[in-house]
Amino acid sequence: MTLAFFAMLLGIGYISMHTAPTLTDANYSYHGDTQWRTNFTEARTVAATEDRPIVVYFWTTWCTYCEDYNRDVYSDPAVQSDLDGFVKVAVNLDSDAPAATRLQRRYDVNYPPQHVIVTPEGEVLVRITGYAPTPDFRTYLADGERAYDTGEPA
Repeated sequence: MTLAFFAMLLGIGYISMHTAPTLTDANYSYHGDTQWRTNFTEARTVAATEDRPIVVYFWTTWCTYCEDYNRDVYSDPAVQSDLDGFVKVAVNLDSDAPAATRLQRRYDVNYPPQHVIVTPEGEVLVRITGYAPTPDFRTYLADGERAYDTGEPA
């Protein structure tokens, strides 16, 4: 009986973790007050056309630091303004989609939250591992833009 009860609790936890509300539609995921693309190939095309770097955000529904980003960082008007210089892509690490798995492997991402700032060709400019408070996050973004403009990783 105890084993069955434990299995039931695990099942409920798994289902609730994978059904947490996330604002998404066919092409975008919404975090804080920002809109993020979900198709990396499309983002690369846009970035190349507009000559902008890409910031790739790796997240999950169960990540408490991801919620901190939504509440404290992405909602900041200065951060939103800084992010306007980038093409934004959000990758849900819980996704079983082959494209998400390829990006996770390509950029060696094992846990959320992580951000990787890359060129339109996909070359890494800056990595932000874990949670960065707003001032630090803005510095990383500035470093990413500078690295993109100079052609040298930060």
